[in-house]
Amino acid sequence: MIPIQPTSISLPPMPSQPTQLGSSSASGSFKDMLLDSISRVNEMQVDADKAVESLFTGGDINPSEVLTAVQKADLTFRLMMQVRNKLMQAYQEIRDIQI
Repeated sequence: MIPIQPTSISLPPMPSQPTQLGSSSASGSFKDMLLDSISRVNEMQVDADKAVESLFTGGDINPSEVLTAVQKADLTFRLMMQVRNKLMQAYQEIRDIQI
């Protein structure tokens, strides 16, 4: 049997000093974090697809590894969709504010 290796979730580093709302570094870093998260979700989806394809074509891969890769990809995709939904909800609320 192959031992299960613990994985760690990497979080973006916390800024050492608070940034002002109008600064360009604050908006750029959020954009970069969001794009990086989307690319990681995409990478996990591609890795899961490759693992499934390898399993179906008779490759040397453990079925439990395939299942784990598919579940991780599904979980990260669902999390990204929840983040998207919360961002859209916040945008709708801001848009509906009457001045």
